[in-house]
Amino acid sequence: MSEITKKEFEKAVGLIEGSGTILITTHTKPDGDACGCAAALREMISQTGKKVDLIFDSPVPRWYKFLFGAGPAILDRETTFQGLVEGGFAEPDLVIIVDTDSYSQLTGFKQYLKSRTGPVLVIDHHETGDRLGTTCLIDPTAAAAALIVLDLARHAGWPVSCGSARALFTAVASDTGWFRFGNTDRRTFEASAELIGSGADPPDLHNRLYRNFTACRFRLMTKMLGTLKLHLDGKLAVQHIRLRDFAQTEASHEDTENLIDECRRISIVEAAALFVEQPDGRIKCSLRSEGTVDVLSVAVKFGGGGHRTAAGAYLPGPLETAKKRVLEALARQFS
Repeated sequence: MSEITKKEFEKAVGLIEGSGTILITTHTKPDGDACGCAAALREMISQTGKKVDLIFDSPVPRWYKFLFGAGPAILDRETTFQGLVEGGFAEPDLVIIVDTDSYSQLTGFKQYLKSRTGPVLVIDHHETGDRLGTTCLIDPTAAAAALIVLDLARHAGWPVSCGSARALFTAVASDTGWFRFGNTDRRTFEASAELIGSGADPPDLHNRLYRNFTACRFRLMTKMLGTLKLHLDGKLAVQHIRLRDFAQTEASHEDTENLIDECRRISIVEAAALFVEQPDGRIKCSLRSEGTVDVLSVAVKFGGGGHRTAAGAYLPGPLETAKKRVLEALARQFS
């Protein structure tokens, strides 16, 4: 059951109904939940006669592009912040942010958002955030933000088309590891069944999401697996990817999505950390837990966020220093 009240949903619906132009965005390096929510919202709201635009901080990963007809505009590529202010995205009636409530995850969009005086609707399921919205639909008990989007559609009376159902099912399936993670509950399965009834095809979507490796991505994964170290009697798995690994394998940074889960096949592993060197010198740290360790509290120490079992943060380099700081924090969690 959602933690969001009927009154809060009604307020969000009223904001959308009262807006002629709407801009939807999400966090940098968008995942399946972010892409699925944005694609579904654009389709459902557009059907009501509104003008809806998408703009992302970074490109859509290759394996989620099928969710979109025309893909979103990309800040710093297809448009700049100045173009956002002066061009076709200038002063929408409403901004909707999905799958994040943190300035730190809106790097290119943050300046525009801070200068904005109009309404902002946030739809998110993370436990940490900056309360960016004038109206917020936030439910940490939801396995994916897509479940909140589906609830919003019910309150608004929007029909869920086949395309929207595919997008929302992709969002839910990807954020639950195809229903393997501990966040999978009755609500998840009931919503998924409803989306299948609206046209989502699980075998087709599974193939698109999980049988999509390029040779480059596979080579990158083997590089990562070669760095695997087990700590704390095998309970903590740690891996890393260096910048040179991307060059040597011809893979891209988007190819790191979900690679952290590979080491969780080891039966005694209770938590995992993956460190990835970034072009700007920072180190991206992704953290996962089977539930016995609160990785969110570790990510928060370094300015990150997420969930108790899935979180992340960016740390200053070099790699070994970042690893040492996080491993010390994780060891305290285990103890």
